[in-house]
Amino acid sequence: MDTRIKVPQDLKAKVMLWTDVSYHDMEEIDKMQSIPDLESVLCSVFGVDLPEPKRGVLLELYVQTVLFCRERSFKKEQTSALLSIIKSIHEANVETPLNNIEQSFKYCKELLLCHSVRRPPFSINLFSPEEVTTILNYIFNSYVRHYKLYKYIFTPQVILDLSLTYSGIPNQEEAAMEDSSALDAENVKETEGEAAPKTDSSLQTQEAFIVEPEEDTPGSKSGLKALIEKEVREQMMLVSGQLDQQMKEIADQHNRALESPQLNHKAKK
Repeated sequence: MDTRIKVPQDLKAKVMLWTDVSYHDMEEIDKMQSIPDLESVLCSVFGVDLPEPKRGVLLELYVQTVLFCRERSFKKEQTSALLSIIKSIHEANVETPLNNIEQSFKYCKELLLCHSVRRPPFSINLFSPEEVTTILNYIFNSYVRHYKLYKYIFTPQVILDLSLTYSGIPNQEEAAMEDSSALDAENVKETEGEAAPKTDSSLQTQEAFIVEPEEDTPGSKSGLKALIEKEVREQMMLVSGQLDQQMKEIADQHNRALESPQLNHKAKK
């Protein structure tokens, strides 16, 4: 299984007339009136083969798009193109578990422009400016507002596994070997002391030699560890603050766009 995470990237928009839904498919869709029948034919047209709840959520998205087109009295070619646009936006959203709302929103606008400006072969005049505005409002209300929910359902969960390595501190095996060597040296000195008794001054020197490392070494290790942990906490707080600020700015941008969604329909010369 490939565990690599795909990095969000910009996608190139193209004309999607009859790309996923053919004229014959639209005739079959128009015959269906009930929701279960629509789900059945759309599942066959798009080849939806997903486990629940993904299957139900995706079919609901397509069914609501068809009902929206019927309310607006769209033609067969308009409904086919809009279904392909919705499908492409959804695939762009769920291709990565990372935040790619800016790329998806940009891709959505470019797709609509490709179907609202006559500039063959790069774009066609399939939707009028008023219809584009209506479609954009529909996409915002039905999909963009639930952007995180779709990503949560259709993308795998990403877990950050953070491990720290303290430089300058021996690992457990090296520390155990050092402790064993220290104990062997201590036993040898005690044996020599029993064979040839030493003066009080030599005993005090030996005690100082043994006790002093036990007091200083743990203190230095704990101090170094505390210092490293402090630096890591500060860096994590800094990164977290930056991410929160970026998410707040993105949310503000899209809230403003939701209030007054407008598209530039001018064709490039």
